[in-house]
Amino acid sequence: MRHAGPAALAELGDLIEAVRAYGLNEPRPGIFYRKGRAWLHFHEDPAGLFADLRAGADWQRYRVAEPTERAELLAAIEHSAGGGMESAKRGG
Repeated sequence: MRHAGPAALAELGDLIEAVRAYGLNEPRPGIFYRKGRAWLHFHEDPAGLFADLRAGADWQRYRVAEPTERAELLAAIEHSAGGGMESAKRGG
């Protein structure tokens, strides 16, 4: 499974924009860092589009090809951050 290229990231445009709203560091398109560590990135594969979200020391993989799957990832992002991401998203 390789990191998502420009076409895949474009397909995930709304999801990527929602993640960007949290103000995370994004050194390369679609690769997000939190507290100085890689935290979220996207993959493309013949089976579809996926996201890897850091959960402690491990990575959790989420399929993100469908809108419901993307909503699940956004909920996981909120949970992973202990609710702190929502306040960052609002600017607080």
